[in-house]
Amino acid sequence: MQRISNIRRAVIDDAASVAACVRAAYQMYLARMPNPPGPTTQDYGQIIAAHPVWLLLVEVEVAGVLVLMERDDHLLLDNIAIQPVHHGQGLGGRLLALADSEAARLGYCELRLYTHVTMTENIALYQAKGWTVTGQGMEDGYERIFMRKRLSS
Repeated sequence: MQRISNIRRAVIDDAASVAACVRAAYQMYLARMPNPPGPTTQDYGQIIAAHPVWLLLVEVEVAGVLVLMERDDHLLLDNIAIQPVHHGQGLGGRLLALADSEAARLGYCELRLYTHVTMTENIALYQAKGWTVTGQGMEDGYERIFMRKRLSS
């Protein structure tokens, strides 16, 4: 049976649900990294107050989270997280498509993101969705891969 899914903007009252989704999504990477993944340590109340945060709901459960941050010359995909029980259902692809459409709606020609070098599954997924690696290096104590996606105009 197909479960009903919906995407909506997060509000401050969603902060705990957002944090729980992010923690669950990044759990699989804890053994690979010397420090907890950055997104698991953030204050989502503050992030929701300052930036567009989108929730992908399956029934009433927060199954996915997308955090976007406007920059001068690009839209930063700061975080995308899918609850592990929902992996393989195309939900991440729906949120990536939303990021594309939001970037275009806001007038950006480029999206950027960064991810930890050990998150190889994510890097491969982003590349399959049209993202290219632009660099690698240390930032905020994490060894990161930097990527971008140019939008067709």
